[in-house]
Amino acid sequence: MEYEIVPMKKEHISGIEALEKECFANPWNRRDIEAQLKNINAHFLAAVSEKEVIGYLGIYEYFESCEMANLAVSAPYRRQGIARALVEKAIENAVFRGCDYITLEVRKSNAPALNLYHSMGFEQAGLRKSFYTNPEEDAIIMTKYFKEKK
Repeated sequence: MEYEIVPMKKEHISGIEALEKECFANPWNRRDIEAQLKNINAHFLAAVSEKEVIGYLGIYEYFESCEMANLAVSAPYRRQGIARALVEKAIENAVFRGCDYITLEVRKSNAPALNLYHSMGFEQAGLRKSFYTNPEEDAIIMTKYFKEKK
């Protein structure tokens, strides 16, 4: 299957909104997604196949730090390397813009995501008790450093 990873644009918003509803218990609404286009700290990517948004990733950058907000891939397209490609592109872009590391939270029960992040060199940095709702669950904080820690 062919797809490309591109910066999120206005025409991707409906597809990202649909992914939010498909993938998350507490999805962002259209207004929240649209706001990211105006947020100078937000860098969102869309995985697009034949004009269909099949995955997306959002990060926020503040000085040398980069925080992953959301990563979603539509169910029919999972286990095909799309999530990995999105994370790799986000890291490449963050390094280019001068970030030293990327951090994220992931549900403790989300084994596929944990396996992906571990395989990409992320390490557990902490735990946030009862971070998620619907259902309530702890979040594992994971970090990947691009440069040696100072």
